[in-house]
Amino acid sequence: MKKIFHAVGREEVTRAVVGEFAKELMEYARSDVIVVGGGPSGLMAAKELAKEKVKVLIVERNNYLGGGFWLGGYMMNKLTVREPSQEVLKELGVPYKEAGQGGGLYVADAPHCTARLITAALDAGAKVLNMTSFRDVVLREAGRLEGVVVNWTAVSLLPEGLGPVDPIALESRLVIDASGHEACVAAKLEERGVMKCAGMGALWVDRSEELVVEHTGEAFPGLIVVGMSVSTVYGLPRMGPTFGAMLLSGKKGAEVALEKLKGSQKG
Repeated sequence: MKKIFHAVGREEVTRAVVGEFAKELMEYARSDVIVVGGGPSGLMAAKELAKEKVKVLIVERNNYLGGGFWLGGYMMNKLTVREPSQEVLKELGVPYKEAGQGGGLYVADAPHCTARLITAALDAGAKVLNMTSFRDVVLREAGRLEGVVVNWTAVSLLPEGLGPVDPIALESRLVIDASGHEACVAAKLEERGVMKCAGMGALWVDRSEELVVEHTGEAFPGLIVVGMSVSTVYGLPRMGPTFGAMLLSGKKGAEVALEKLKGSQKG
């Protein structure tokens, strides 16, 4: 019978996987920006930065990207965005349609939105470390965040006694906390006693989206907060299954990061 696939040696697949992973990890041991969290705001920030040739690494604790963006509301895989954030869907090539009575509210398929946004971020040049959990911050004498400490997500699932596996440090010029409700980077800085987080408020869709975008920015030297991390840091309301603020906050976070990077180059 004629073979379909090209023949490979017994170790070639292993060498290809290990070799390329090690090469990329070495290259991104120091990045321009590390994005902690691969949900909609983190992906959006990474996409916008990578298209400007910024060296971006997304650290994601799960084995998939997209976070809650896949599921929309109540696991019904539909999501909403409010004007003007439908322009982002248009830019990504995602079909959407108007919903509601008053206009300005749009509904789209969550899996389609997520797949397009992941593709756009990776096509732009962002790199990903998935199954990788944030564990701690890299702080130096200047009191500025200069990277993150990470470990394999699976380490946290090991039985007691097998868990002490030392993490590694990844350095960067800026860190974007896109970890959602947990705001894990900001929370670790609070644990270290160098900043305060107000905690997320109750659901209030209209106010929340406005406030999240408004407050997106640098919350601590070297740390930019986007998406629901903004709500947790500043005590803002949560918003439910509407994602326009996630997309626009990610975009704004990237703009802030670009300005910070340019400013540090001039300095």
